[in-house]
Amino acid sequence: MNAPAAPVAVIGGGVVGCAVAHALASRGVPVVLLEAQPGLALGASGANSGIVHTGFDSVPGELETAMILRSAQLRERLEGELGVPVRRCGARMVARDRGQRQAIAELARNAAVNGVRVSLDGEGSLHIPGESITDPVAFTLALAACAQAGGAHVRLGATVTGIAPARASGPPRARAAPVAAGVRLTLGGGEELSACAAVNCAGLFADEVAAMAGEHAFDIYPRKGEFLVLEPAGHDAPQEILLPVPSTRGKGVLVFRALDGHVLAGPTAREREDKRDWTVEHDAAQLILERAVPMWPALADMRQVGCYAGLRPAGRGANYVIERSRTVARLIHVAAIRSTGLTACLGIAEHVTGMLAQDGAITPGPPQPLRAAASQQPQQQPQPQWWRRAASHHHAQAAGR
Repeated sequence: MNAPAAPVAVIGGGVVGCAVAHALASRGVPVVLLEAQPGLALGASGANSGIVHTGFDSVPGELETAMILRSAQLRERLEGELGVPVRRCGARMVARDRGQRQAIAELARNAAVNGVRVSLDGEGSLHIPGESITDPVAFTLALAACAQAGGAHVRLGATVTGIAPARASGPPRARAAPVAAGVRLTLGGGEELSACAAVNCAGLFADEVAAMAGEHAFDIYPRKGEFLVLEPAGHDAPQEILLPVPSTRGKGVLVFRALDGHVLAGPTAREREDKRDWTVEHDAAQLILERAVPMWPALADMRQVGCYAGLRPAGRGANYVIERSRTVARLIHVAAIRSTGLTACLGIAEHVTGMLAQDGAITPGPPQPLRAAASQQPQQQPQPQWWRRAASHHHAQAAGR
């Protein structure tokens, strides 16, 4: 009997890592997903907005834009398999002065270049019908569960502590070239795992994983984005996603109704250094509400029932780093995937699968539908309010520091 092929090791159980595992498993490629935390989607993926973007405002020609647009095509096929709710509510960007009308008109032209349908009304405001909302935790867990149905192994609490080229076996003259030897991973406790290839999807810690392989090509820092969660309780909740007109300071604060009926407002955008500081800072409510209330005045009378912070893995001078390692053959880095990871993950996964095939690390078949059985669900289930899960997890982490 032939021994089973060595798997592809995917490092990181966020939405991008789970999407890569799913893409490989659906093509018949053995894969093991290694997540350092005790559950999946406990980092940036579990603490974002849950908004699935169209790419109407993405820069044409950039890799991020290509991944967003490709993901939209792939998502249509996968939504039925994943069984995750999606509300296609659309988004609206309102112009409040002449300068904003000009900015919105430019965004409409940008959307046309990207092939995204939008419309301008008589007041110069922009409607983007394709913008939608989902549960980011449920989406991530569904990807992992379907990957498991396709034979993938999910290992929680599996911290990678070292990366090196795999040791070649056999007599010297019979040893394969380094590119054929694969990758050797060291896990916490000293366990070693050999893989035909590895994909670094470690989010905030992707630069630290790369450093284990002797690389320092990119640097990741946390960009903190805080959200307020409010209870409508008799007040009108927005039916669309309300988008601010972007400025030189960034995309700004938005307002929308989550799947559970609560209204979310945020995020902030704070450049930070501590990758483990998930606290909501004391002035977050003031910063958010002074920008959000003019967009939806009813917020001023809503009761705040929660808040949370997400740490987006931003790159210093880099965005969407998807590249082969310079030091370890068959290691691919997927890093600096900032706030659009939920939107772009399916395109990223397909792109990475293609890179592995080009390198001869895998021979993927055509993608096959995967449906998770109840016994193949990940070990933890999402709470109905995913934002509460994120807040409680990081509060517990902070208490234990």
